[in-house]
Amino acid sequence: MRENPQMRIQQFERTLALPILIFIAVGQMPAVQGSVNVTQYHNHENRDGLYIDPAFTQTAAAALKRDMNFIGAVSGNVYAQPLYIEDGPAGKAMIITVTESNNVYSLDAANGSVLWQRHVGQPVPKANLPCGNIDPMGITGTPVVDLPSRTLFFDAMTTPDGGTTKKHLIFALNVDTGTTNAGWPVDLNGTVRFGTNVFNSTVQGERSALALSDGYVHSTYGGHAGDCGNYFGWFVSIPIDDPSMVQAWATSIRGGGSWSVGGLASDGTDLFMATGNNFGASTWSGGRLSSDLLPASLSPDKRMTIGRQPIGWRSIPMTWTWEAQAP
Repeated sequence: MRENPQMRIQQFERTLALPILIFIAVGQMPAVQGSVNVTQYHNHENRDGLYIDPAFTQTAAAALKRDMNFIGAVSGNVYAQPLYIEDGPAGKAMIITVTESNNVYSLDAANGSVLWQRHVGQPVPKANLPCGNIDPMGITGTPVVDLPSRTLFFDAMTTPDGGTTKKHLIFALNVDTGTTNAGWPVDLNGTVRFGTNVFNSTVQGERSALALSDGYVHSTYGGHAGDCGNYFGWFVSIPIDDPSMVQAWATSIRGGGSWSVGGLASDGTDLFMATGNNFGASTWSGGRLSSDLLPASLSPDKRMTIGRQPIGWRSIPMTWTWEAQAP
C-alpha cells in the first residue's frame, strides 16, 4: 500500500481553508439556529461529507475571500482533517488540528491564534520503522469529538526512548482545555488482543479516522506503506467512560488492513469496515468480520459484517498501488 504524503498535506491546506472562508462569509450575517460543528471525518458517521450551514447561501459563497489576517501556523505535517467547534474556550469558535509531530492545536477560528496546544509524546522516526513513507509518524488519522462529554479522541504513534519502543496510544483530551482525561491514554500494546493475536504497534499503521458509536470510541488499523511485517487489520473499541475495558477484533491472516482514511462508517444501525491486502488467503472468510465476533458488551443492534467480495478477488494483482488517499 502506497500513498503520496505531499498530496495529503496539500489537501489539508484546502480543507483548513474551507471552514475559515465560511466563517468570513457568514460572520456578518444575522445569527441562525442550528449547529455547524464538524466533529468527525466528513462530518457524519456515514462519511458522506455533507456540510450544511443555513447561512451559507449561493450569495454568501460568491462573497468568499481569503482572510489574510488568519495565521494558522502549526508544527508538523498534517494528514488529518481539521475539525470545527462553534462554542470553544471562552465561547470562541475553534479549529482543532493534529500533526505527525504529535502536536494537538486548538486554534481561534477568527484569526488562527492558539487557544491551547498539547504535545503528546515523541513521534517515531521512519528510520525506526520496518517500512513506511511518513517521517516522523505521530498522529495520522482524523480525531473525533464527543460534544456531550467535551472530549477529543485520537490515536498517536509515540516512542519513549528515541524509536526503540513504539506505541499506539489512544488519547482523550478535554476539548476546551487540552488536559488529558483520567484513565487515558490507552496503550494498545498492553491491552489489545484477539484470541492469540497480540497487537504489535511496530507494524501497525493508523491512518483511519476515529468514530463514536453507542458510548464507544472506535479505531481501525492496517500496516505501513510497503506491507512489511506481520500486520493485521484491527478494529479496536473502547468505552468512553471506562477506558480499562478495551475490546478488539483482528483479521485471521496476515494483512487485511484497514487502509481507508474514513475508517469505520455507519448507516445508523450497522458499522462497516473495509479491509485489503490479505496475504495467503484461500477463502474469503479470512477477511470477514461477523457480528458474533464482536465483543458481547456492544449493543446487539450494532454489528459489523463484511461479507461482500469482488468477483475474482484472488486474482486482483498485489502490485496495485494508491498514489493518494487524502481526506
